[in-house]
Amino acid sequence: MLYSVRRSPIPAPRNNFTRALLKLHPEITTIIQNVNDRYTSMLLGQNEKTLYGPGYITDILCGLRFRISAKSFYQINPVQTEVLYGKAMEFAELTGKETVIDAYCGIGTIGMVAAKKAGQVLGVEVNSDAVRDARENAKLNRVKNIRFVCADAGDFMVDMANAGEHCDVLFMDPPRAGSDTAFLSCALTLAPRRIVYVSCNPETLARDLNFLTKRGYRAEKIQPVDMFPHTDHVECVVRLDKMN
Repeated sequence: MLYSVRRSPIPAPRNNFTRALLKLHPEITTIIQNVNDRYTSMLLGQNEKTLYGPGYITDILCGLRFRISAKSFYQINPVQTEVLYGKAMEFAELTGKETVIDAYCGIGTIGMVAAKKAGQVLGVEVNSDAVRDARENAKLNRVKNIRFVCADAGDFMVDMANAGEHCDVLFMDPPRAGSDTAFLSCALTLAPRRIVYVSCNPETLARDLNFLTKRGYRAEKIQPVDMFPHTDHVECVVRLDKMN
């Protein structure tokens, strides 16, 4: 995929630009133009157009095929991602009966891997582009025991708790900034018996674990996974169990 961010649209005829680019790089499967004419800190604008191809790419991960749009998140090291997700599933100890929430679910990668061993899975994500991809991915892989909701995960969990619903296992894979007090408080309200926290930032992970372990959860296991070789960054998977 080639994703071009410009201040103004590519001048007509765009077909000449596309043909010239594909002649130089025939391996490109899709070309997307994003126009951002605002002078702000935001990288991407609202105006987006597919110039060539389907507008997304696909990859195979953990035996599943995933559609990935330009504005959707996807791990950059798929080989180590399988190691990471494998450890997350090991920590979750799913038996086939659990109700699982995949918070910050993105295009549904963790949730659909979990669906192989869970009773039912609910993915929650605020990014509408990612949710669209996730729903298509569930159809593509014929995963029947998962559904996706475009919403704030914290608010959604509070609504579940107020409606008397429950969650056995909560997967959470937040961005580098980690989670926040509002989300973690919502998670405590829903009170899953187990939380599997996937983190790309040890500092914010330590902060969030401190919050949870002071409020009824115990960190049982932690496993670092080297997702970014030759850098000082590391991902970690943590299992937290609810204390009686």
